[in-house]
Amino acid sequence: MKNFMIGMHGGYDYTKFRRDFRREFYGVEVCLFGTEQDVDNLMQEAENKGFNYGIHFPLRGWMSKFRDPQFLSLDRQVSRNSYNIIEQELKYIKMKGLKPKYILFHFPKPVILRGDFDLSRWRFDDKSEYRYEDEYSFLQFKEYSEEIFKWLSEQGDKYGFMPILEFDALNKYICDDDYIDQLLEKYNKIKLCLDFGRIHLQKSIEKSFSDINVIRRFGKYTEEIHLSNIKVGEKIEHPHYPVLPTLKENDGWAPIKEYLKVIREENPKVKVLFEHRSDLITDEELEICYQWINKNIY
Repeated sequence: MKNFMIGMHGGYDYTKFRRDFRREFYGVEVCLFGTEQDVDNLMQEAENKGFNYGIHFPLRGWMSKFRDPQFLSLDRQVSRNSYNIIEQELKYIKMKGLKPKYILFHFPKPVILRGDFDLSRWRFDDKSEYRYEDEYSFLQFKEYSEEIFKWLSEQGDKYGFMPILEFDALNKYICDDDYIDQLLEKYNKIKLCLDFGRIHLQKSIEKSFSDINVIRRFGKYTEEIHLSNIKVGEKIEHPHYPVLPTLKENDGWAPIKEYLKVIREENPKVKVLFEHRSDLITDEELEICYQWINKNIY
C-alpha cells in the first residue's frame, strides 16, 4: 500500500485523514482548498506526519470561476488568462514554501467531443468547457497541445514539480492518432493520470470507445490512477463510489479488476488515488477496499 493516496477536496479534513489514511500510504492529493488556514494545516500535518502530497489544480478554490484552466481554448485571450492563473498559483506555492510532488491538470480543456456525444451523461460546469470536433481542427489541437506540454515542462523544471495531465473525455485526436504519445515521449517529464470511473463512463456513452486499449496504451506514461466506481445503465448512479469486490459488472459497475490487471502489466509502480466517498461505506468495507486493490494491482 506504499503507493496509495487519499484525496482531500475543499479543505484539510482531519477526520477524513484519521479514518482513511494508513501509516504506510504514500500521501494525499489536495484540491480547491477554501482558506489559507487549510493550506497551513496541510503544510504542518505533512511535516509532522511525514506524508507526501500532490495538488489537483487549483490548490486555492477562489482563484478562478472554473476549476480547470482552459489552456486549449480557441479564444486565445481565454487561453492566455489560463496560463496566467496557473503561473500565479505556482508563484504562490513557491512563496508559501509548499513542496508538492506533482501538480495535476485536466486535459484536454476545453474537452473536444464527437458531434453525437451524449452530454446528459457527462458533467460540465459550463458550456465553455467543451467544443465539438467539427469546431476544432486537428492542426489546432496539435499546435495548442504542444504549447501546453512545452510550457508545463518548463514550469515543472522552474518550480520543482512533476506535471501530470489527467485525461478528461477523450476524442479521435487522442484515440485515433499517436500525436499525444509523441508529445509524452518528447516532454517525458510530463506524466498522465487515468480516471477509471471516467473511462468506464465514456465506454457507456461511446460503444466504439475501447476502455481497455486506452489503459494499455497509456499505462506506461501513467503516474497515478484515480480510483472509484460508478454504476451506468439507463441512468448514471453512485458516482465516486468506493471500489468493492461485491460490485458486479452485470449491474453496470466498472470492470475494475480487469482495469487493474492491465495497468499492473503496463506499470506496476503506478500510484492509486482513492477518489471515492469513503463516507458511503463502513470502516470494515473501507479496509476490504484497500486490501482488495492492493491484492489486484501490486
